[in-house]
Amino acid sequence: MSQTPRNQTPLFSCALAALAVITFLFLSIVGYYVWRINRLPANTALSTTPAIPAAQTPSITPHPATVTATSTAAPSPLPTSTVSPWTGEPTGSIVFTCFVDEIVDQICTINADGSGYTRLTHSPATDWYASYSPDGASIIFSSRRDNRFEIYEMDADGSNQRRLTHDLGSGLYAPAISPDGTRIIFANEREGSQSIWIMNRDGSSPHALTDTLFEDLDPVWSPDGSLIAFASNRAGTRQIFVMNADGSGMRQVTDLPNMGGRISWSPDGERLAFYAGEPLHRHAYTIELNGTGLTQLTSDSNNTAPCYSPDGQWLVFASYRDVDLELFLIRPDGSDLRQLTFNTYSDWQPRWSP
Repeated sequence: MSQTPRNQTPLFSCALAALAVITFLFLSIVGYYVWRINRLPANTALSTTPAIPAAQTPSITPHPATVTATSTAAPSPLPTSTVSPWTGEPTGSIVFTCFVDEIVDQICTINADGSGYTRLTHSPATDWYASYSPDGASIIFSSRRDNRFEIYEMDADGSNQRRLTHDLGSGLYAPAISPDGTRIIFANEREGSQSIWIMNRDGSSPHALTDTLFEDLDPVWSPDGSLIAFASNRAGTRQIFVMNADGSGMRQVTDLPNMGGRISWSPDGERLAFYAGEPLHRHAYTIELNGTGLTQLTSDSNNTAPCYSPDGQWLVFASYRDVDLELFLIRPDGSDLRQLTFNTYSDWQPRWSP
């Protein structure tokens, strides 16, 4: 009977042991990769690049989104609309000062549609500061035809010119007839200053409403005749003031630099139109009686003396935008600007008929 040799048994045992170790290592490696693959998210390819520890992973800053800063400055004004929200065409007549033949100021009229330009006065001296009576039948104005500025009245066609005042001061300016047609207010220059005076329609019973310590200019009646607005330097600089028709209850309306003098009431009595600004850069404005709601109507050229139409749909004013002073129309919101006169001489101080 044959037997296995004794010297072959250890070799066989070593071979089996080595095979077992190799098998264990192979299965361990395969198991590791199976475990790693099962831990990856779906649809992720296995990378052979060693993983970077989380603490060493570089931080990636995303590109910042564009941020628009909110401005604290006042918003830019919106452009003036070319389509007016107001309705209707301008009607009625406008009386104004016309520097005829570039020699002397006279009184002229024109229809609000641009027709009917008419010269009413032909005096050798200055005629200016014209305005209509409440019924539109006559025109009152200031004239220096008798060596000093006195107040005159004439029919609306220029006829029947008559003098109403006599030697009340060195100069009488800006007369205006009350809404009931019975009284006249005006500025009276005396002793180096001007004050607001009042008299009956025929020139009788003239007397002062304000004192003579200041320069009070260009008085104008409110639509109901209860108030008078005027310009004055009694606040240190020229501003608009309003007082009762008897001179009481005076109060300041504006607090603005470089104020002009010519003022107009809106037909509803709630706003005043005026002009202000640096010389050669003045603009037309409106404001409420309590000093709020300031609205700038013009933005170009040099503009003066805005005046409301009777229906409140328009204002007429004088402007240098046509080389010399010409009359223009504009809506109360600053839209629908129109040129009214086209002369080779200046037209200014406009006042609308009732």
